[in-house]
Amino acid sequence: MEEDAEAFLAQVRLRRRELRSNAKVVPITLDQVYSLKVEGIAFRFLPDPIQIKNALELKAADIKSGFDGVPVFQSDLLVVRKKNKRFFPIYFNKEDIEKELSKVSRASRGTGLSQHIMVGSLEDVLRKMEMSEKNSGWEDLIFIPPASKQQLHQLEALEVYSGWEREFMG
Repeated sequence: MEEDAEAFLAQVRLRRRELRSNAKVVPITLDQVYSLKVEGIAFRFLPDPIQIKNALELKAADIKSGFDGVPVFQSDLLVVRKKNKRFFPIYFNKEDIEKELSKVSRASRGTGLSQHIMVGSLEDVLRKMEMSEKNSGWEDLIFIPPASKQQLHQLEALEVYSGWEREFMG
């Protein structure tokens, strides 16, 4: 994924002379995106090529035609309940939603998980969330970060702790 981001940055720098020294690619959390918009910083989401392939397979679309946006995956079989409220998780990785579906549904026995997975684009979901009326259901979505990213953050935290332990406890 980092290589894809760097390749995109190289393309931008070739096409736009004024961006050669100022453009950069940085990982950013979804909640920070809105502050960028307020500050007037231009940005673009870069989808994971593997997830684009997964989305196209689910949509039974021609892989050469591409996918517009960052793919996100959802299933009506997955609902998170908290108190008297229901939330509908949206996943960034097809593998993560398949893992959850296999835990909670009988879909894994028989016909397969993919028929229970819907695919859309993050940009469309965000647009609909912004434009929706209160109690329309769009405010009941929760975004589930990729498991690989969660594990990476846990690993980084562990490495920081281990380094601290060696340095101060040593």
